[in-house]
This record gives sequence, structure tokens and C-alpha cells, in this order.
Amino acid sequence: MKEIQTKGAPAAIGPYSQGFRSGNLLFTSGQIPLDAETGSVTGDTVEEQTEQVIRNLRAVLEAGGSSLTGVIKTTCFLADMNDFSAFNTVYARYFTGKPARSTVAVRQLPKNVLVEIEAIAEI
Repeated sequence: MKEIQTKGAPAAIGPYSQGFRSGNLLFTSGQIPLDAETGSVTGDTVEEQTEQVIRNLRAVLEAGGSSLTGVIKTTCFLADMNDFSAFNTVYARYFTGKPARSTVAVRQLPKNVLVEIEAIAEI
């Protein structure tokens, strides 16, 4: 196994890594809409926050030798399921290969953000 770390995504805010590569698979930790340089939450709407989450996710995937097109499964967390349609609009622009996905509503996300995405990708 190899730990993945990149300055292109925010540093972990707890005792975990940005991702791990094992064989030909890459497992990312959940990404939230933090600016990699400042650590501040980016965006007020679910659309803006989803854009930032995907930028962060892309950085981790690329650091691990994969890409958004290599993603085979995502798990998506929304603070409000009423944001499902708006979230899907942004998500669909980036995940054109339609990887397997689970989406759940959660009571609260770190830093009170609206969205978090984790992924499993092929390298």
C-alpha cells in the first residue's frame, strides 16, 4: 500500500490520509469543499461546493495515478436531500462514465459543509 498526499487538495483535518493506493486501486478519503491553500470552505451553494469537492477529488486521484475517468465507485454525502437535483447537475458534468454510486443524506458534515464525496478508482 502507498499513502497518497498532495498539496493540490486540502490536508486531512483528522487522523486519516487523503488516499491510499493498493494494487491497481485508489481509495480516496471523503473530500469536502475546502480550498487547498487556505483551508477555508469554498462556496455557499451545493453547486459551488460540489465544484470545489470535485477539484479536490481530482487532485487526490491524479496524485495517486488515476483520474475522474478512472473512478469506478463514489459515495456521496449531502447535508440536505433537497439538494439532490442541483448536486446531480454538477456531478454529471464530471463523472460522464457514470460510475457506481451511493448518495445518502447525513445529519451534519465536517465544518457544516453541504457535500462530501469519496471515491474508488482504477489506476
